[in-house]
Amino acid sequence: MNRNNNPYLIAGPCSVESREQLQQVTQALCVLPQVRLIRGGVWKPRTRPGGFEGLGEPALKWMKELQEGPLRMADGNPLRFCTEVASPEHVELCLRYDINAFWLGARTTSNPFMVEEIGEALRGTNCQLLVKNPLSPDLRLWLGAIERLTQVGIKRLAAVHRGFSMYNNHGYRNAPLWELPLHLRRAQPDLPLICDPSHIGGNRQLIESLSLSALQLEFDGLMVEVHPHPANALTDAPQQLTPDDFTTLVKKLTNFQTQRPASPDARLSPLRQQIDDIDHELLRLLSQRMELSRQIAAVKHESQMTVYQTQRWHAVMDDRLQLASELNLNAEFVKELLETIHHESLKVQLD
Repeated sequence: MNRNNNPYLIAGPCSVESREQLQQVTQALCVLPQVRLIRGGVWKPRTRPGGFEGLGEPALKWMKELQEGPLRMADGNPLRFCTEVASPEHVELCLRYDINAFWLGARTTSNPFMVEEIGEALRGTNCQLLVKNPLSPDLRLWLGAIERLTQVGIKRLAAVHRGFSMYNNHGYRNAPLWELPLHLRRAQPDLPLICDPSHIGGNRQLIESLSLSALQLEFDGLMVEVHPHPANALTDAPQQLTPDDFTTLVKKLTNFQTQRPASPDARLSPLRQQIDDIDHELLRLLSQRMELSRQIAAVKHESQMTVYQTQRWHAVMDDRLQLASELNLNAEFVKELLETIHHESLKVQLD
């Protein structure tokens, strides 16, 4: 994936439901030059039993038949399908039908044992593997899966941000928590990063705004669910786009990319300099604050006082949140910041 090109787009139905459905959506997507992979779920792990769980091998046969037919990707190369795998047996069956691009779902990424087994099944191949984030907002678990796969020699890896399961998802199917994939990028700067707005939003009305947010954050591509008749889809009906709606989305994303300036606006430089100066001053003030915490610790020790003073902490928090409100600062952000500083202050006092 080249980050200088247009977004790397992966699109297709949540689940392959019939040969006709797969062929219809493939014909609509393969003509778009931005689409590099056509996705289609073959095995669908459902949260509760009784739902449609995929067609398995017959769907793989249809993919192979289409790959061997007259349809081509927009660049003239053969069709390229990808599907979710959750076991070594899935991998082996896909390879038998010449499917060589896969993704690990959130449940599989959350299981280091299964990640290891799938990695071994792919050892020595040149397959492409996309690793979705785990269900929980655990960066180490996501990184661990990627590292395990790297260790067995899988080179064509990418991470997929599909949001996280939280108690309160704030109107999304899965909370975006954009800071987590950005932390992943800092840890793995060369790893391509894909956004799955379909699973984050859970609602087709949110896909455009989530896609644009991802591009604003310099994601390398998108994975979007597309179905010929979303209302009749057997899985994830509310979050799938029609091919026409997806084509419209691609045009908007392409316009967004082409309108981006080649170099930063000159007006940013002095503003960024002011931010740098403020950050430096914040760090100097934090250093002074921690030094005062050490002095307070000495006084508390001599007076045999406990390090944590409940009433003082609540008074401080109330005062600072009141000031934050007057300064038009986000209360949740300020509360989290103060708790982090207080936690570090307690550590200093306990040393």
